[in-house]
Amino acid sequence: MGTDGATDVFEEHRPVLTGVAYRMLGRVADAEDVVQEAWLRWSGTDRAVVREPRAYLVRVTTRLAVDRLRQVKARSETYVGPWLPEPVVTDYAGTVPDAAERAVLTDSVSLAVLVVLESLSPLERAVFVLREAFGYPFAEIARILERGEPAVRRMAVRARRHVSERPPRYPVDPARQRDLTERFIAAAGGGDLEALLALLAPDARLVGDSGGKAKAPLRVIESADKIGRFLVAVTRQPPPEAEVRIREINGVPALVVLSAGRPDSVISLDVTEDGRISCVYIVRNPDKLSAVAP
Repeated sequence: MGTDGATDVFEEHRPVLTGVAYRMLGRVADAEDVVQEAWLRWSGTDRAVVREPRAYLVRVTTRLAVDRLRQVKARSETYVGPWLPEPVVTDYAGTVPDAAERAVLTDSVSLAVLVVLESLSPLERAVFVLREAFGYPFAEIARILERGEPAVRRMAVRARRHVSERPPRYPVDPARQRDLTERFIAAAGGGDLEALLALLAPDARLVGDSGGKAKAPLRVIESADKIGRFLVAVTRQPPPEAEVRIREINGVPALVVLSAGRPDSVISLDVTEDGRISCVYIVRNPDKLSAVAP
């Protein structure tokens, strides 16, 4: 296989490799670095002996992501304030025709799930991502991680149990989520506290991520009343030349706030079974907003 052929094969599988790396790391730049390293491994290997390029590339990418995750976990210990994954623009409706597969991909890339995955060990996270998001059989995951299949199954049980302990998420029709998102920003932007309280679940939470590089709460805000009053206060002073757009972020319609054409923040909502907001995620760390730039 020549260089052009090797590039074509790699590009064919790049979306899967990027999906695995991002779900493992929750950071776009780290995921891109891992995929680039996988390309270097692929371009330097004897491809004539590779019978299944996709399996080889997923194996290499997963192992590199496990190594990178061990490094970034040490960095996260010094992070200022709550940590949230880096938002990414998604469009599964346009690229994944199967509704069931689209639902799995959407859930596995949601901010809520990625936050929970941060508390897993790197190997547990790899098992969860490969099994739950991409449907790999346990035998194949065992080969990828060079672990025995019984050990992989035990890790899968631990990871699934841990994720299941998070507040439950409910499938929401994209049109309903968009409508709720529009009503949320109208209420917050209009300073309408009563309208906000009607949208928020009583035990709602607000998680802000600034990394110490922008204004955002350094602790999680809990209860609808406190969240409502906080939002009304902060929206009285919008950023310069503010503009709000709705885009599909991490699988759901979310708000991208621009300041003079540049991303200022991303606001994403988790929704309860009865259609109220259970969590407001606000990402303001400028290092995490490049992937949502217009």
